[in-house]
Amino acid sequence: MTTTVRTENYSRTLTLVHIGMFSALMMIGANITSFLVVGGVPITLQTFFAILAGLLLGSRVGALAMAVYAFIGLAGLRVFAQFSGGLDTLISPTFGFILSFILLAYAVGKIAERFPSRKGFIAAALVGLVINYGFGTNWMYAAYKLWFAAPEAFSYKMAWTWMAAPLPKDLLLTVMAGIFGYRLKPIVQKYK
Repeated sequence: MTTTVRTENYSRTLTLVHIGMFSALMMIGANITSFLVVGGVPITLQTFFAILAGLLLGSRVGALAMAVYAFIGLAGLRVFAQFSGGLDTLISPTFGFILSFILLAYAVGKIAERFPSRKGFIAAALVGLVINYGFGTNWMYAAYKLWFAAPEAFSYKMAWTWMAAPLPKDLLLTVMAGIFGYRLKPIVQKYK
């Protein structure tokens, strides 16, 4: 009985540590290169860490870590890209990317749980990148068209053109996340 309780407490504590760790990694990844902006999009390492969260922590805990990160930023701490934060971020053109981190961590985790091979992890990571770009870019387009001052001659094509600049970096980091996730998963599993 005592061993079971101790094991459950250890497992819960470790889960909380993982959530905190990946929330902190997102905060660092958001701002380590965030003053490099192409179009309206800051170049960050957030997608890399969100994908790793899904791969290493699984769908539920990975998504929870991303949700904690989003809530910390919305509560006012300046943890989003370019040291931004607060409720006004909800209407920013790049908030869709923040929401996408929750979705992609969940999807990546589900795929990796179902296909626990190196190819499965890389495929899961690539699906995560598609979710990130798809959700984030469509949110950005809607924000500029509906409630934010759009640049002159702004179009759907222009929104996607802006995303071409970070794409090579994100593709490389996504594949690396898939490989790292596959290599690190047994280590993370050992301590669950």
